[in-house]
Amino acid sequence: MGRRSKVKFKVFESVRLESAVAEGNCIARVDGQALFVKYGAPGDLVDVQVFQKKKNYMEGRILRFHEKSTLRTNPVCKHFTVCGGCKWQHLPYSEQLKFKQQQVIDSLERIGKVKDFEVLPILGSAQEYAYRNKLDLSFSDRAWLVEVPQEGIERPKALGFHVPGRFDRVLDVEYCYLMPEKVNDIQRGIRQYCLQNNISFFDPVSQEGQMRNLLVRCNRDGEWMILVSFKEDKPAEISGLMQYIQSSFDKIVSLLYVVNGKRNDTLQDLEVVCFAGKPYLTERLGNRTYTIRPQSFFQTNTLQAENLYNITKDFAGLNGDEKVYDLYTGTGSIALYVADKAKEVIGVEYVEEAIADAKENMVLNGVENCKFFAGDMKDILTADFIAEHGKPDVVITDPPRDGMHPSVIARLLEAEPKKIVYVSCNPATQARDAQLLDEKYRLVKIQPVDMFPHTHHVENVGLWELKGISV
Repeated sequence: MGRRSKVKFKVFESVRLESAVAEGNCIARVDGQALFVKYGAPGDLVDVQVFQKKKNYMEGRILRFHEKSTLRTNPVCKHFTVCGGCKWQHLPYSEQLKFKQQQVIDSLERIGKVKDFEVLPILGSAQEYAYRNKLDLSFSDRAWLVEVPQEGIERPKALGFHVPGRFDRVLDVEYCYLMPEKVNDIQRGIRQYCLQNNISFFDPVSQEGQMRNLLVRCNRDGEWMILVSFKEDKPAEISGLMQYIQSSFDKIVSLLYVVNGKRNDTLQDLEVVCFAGKPYLTERLGNRTYTIRPQSFFQTNTLQAENLYNITKDFAGLNGDEKVYDLYTGTGSIALYVADKAKEVIGVEYVEEAIADAKENMVLNGVENCKFFAGDMKDILTADFIAEHGKPDVVITDPPRDGMHPSVIARLLEAEPKKIVYVSCNPATQARDAQLLDEKYRLVKIQPVDMFPHTHHVENVGLWELKGISV
């Protein structure tokens, strides 16, 4: 146990960190409470300063190392611990996978109170770096700096990521290792063009400045979509920058922009202008092709998405006679992926634009056995809806991080599909839902999948079967 020092924020000295846990933290036990420590490694012996005190736990940051864990490795990124993106970059990838798998198991057993299920080994990503296909960057007229510049030295402008928890602070990022090298060339080139041509950068506090956001996407064929968000409709500035991008970088198949005078950065209610090329990007997963627009949700690790969908399809065990419900279908990516093995697939999604994309993707792939419906899941998935469209034999659900609404789970318990395949991006909420499903379903097996190396995030595919039947 560490000794307490009396300072403004409580400091515990010589604390031994025990294990990696959720949210990329390490845990220690001091004064009978759990202490969660950012950017620690199991085995570290450190002094920890508490910055958050709750009833049953504390949160802290490392002040000083007495011993560094033998698990530690050198992070490749200069922005590690500052941008907040890669919380586990100081740990070998093999260790990250172990911690992520254990995190899924612990959540299901401790939160979900389920047991006696098969655990398949976590599927790691073949690419540890350069695996992302999308990046969102923000402009700022004043870069957030770790050290305050000396008096008289102007604070530089920024194109990068918001510092965690602060909408008004943007870290200027020179290089992100999570996307292909080209994204860094694009980012640096656009930033330099704007500086040389005196195009103002956005101030999130005063809401002034022309350059707001930059979105970049790429597909597995190395084609790129670039979308620039401007504050005002200034044709000369917009045209000049867009022509620069078009002439400076190859394989830009979709060059777009928006004018956003709102106080938020969302694109859903904005007109997207296609400056050159197509208003979308296409991507292949398995034998399916998907249209991806700027507002579309699409898995950001393409190769792992294909593995994730194959696991989902395998867990569903379809033979061609089943009616499948795909809940939280998004742009219909999973629904279309499994359609060739199902009699019919019913997809439901909250976002109307996503359903429009799903229907377009259905036509693009020549699929005729899918139907898509837009609306709030708890409002659409009613007894009347199921009576009209038929009871599902299999349900595939891929909800957001908050998990499924209790009324949706209640409806599934009423419908009694033989199987539920639950794809989750949050082990804690999946475990919470597992406890509710336990009334009629047993968890057969899980397959954790790592979509995001060097982050604390992990996906998990679980197969639940109706109790009392053999599927």
